[in-house]
Amino acid sequence: MAVNLTVNGDERLLDIDGDTPLLWVLRDELGLKGTKFGCGAGLCGACTVHLNGQPVRSCSTPVELASGGQVVTIEGLSDGDRLHALQDAWIEHGVPQCGYCQSGQIMSAVHLLANNPTPSRGEIVAAMTGNLCRCGTYSRIIAAVESVVVSNTSDSSQGREA
Repeated sequence: MAVNLTVNGDERLLDIDGDTPLLWVLRDELGLKGTKFGCGAGLCGACTVHLNGQPVRSCSTPVELASGGQVVTIEGLSDGDRLHALQDAWIEHGVPQCGYCQSGQIMSAVHLLANNPTPSRGEIVAAMTGNLCRCGTYSRIIAAVESVVVSNTSDSSQGREA
């Protein structure tokens, strides 16, 4: 099957079985190894990417459902050498231990802040609930997201004063 995807801004035309999970297309066909395989059933969130602006579990999303769509992976968040604010916050707060779930965690947090730039702590916890971390770094994940929220709030108030 011919599948046309735009991945991280680059158009890709693939000849692949439509039932192939998007995860394996990203990792094996396109060499984007940042998206991880966790459970294979869409339950843990390690494989989270954005499809047409929505977070999806790429391990359980057939590539045919993504055909014609826009896919953003963890590799697509940075702007050249400049990391996304959440990636910087992850480093600053020492979030990862094993790091395995982190790309999915960040992709979920990016979606949250894109749709709600000033979420409450409860909204952050609720949005991140679908992503599991075996190392239990949840308090650092929340702190990292909250630091970006505070930064967004500071930037907004400074912009209004200027």
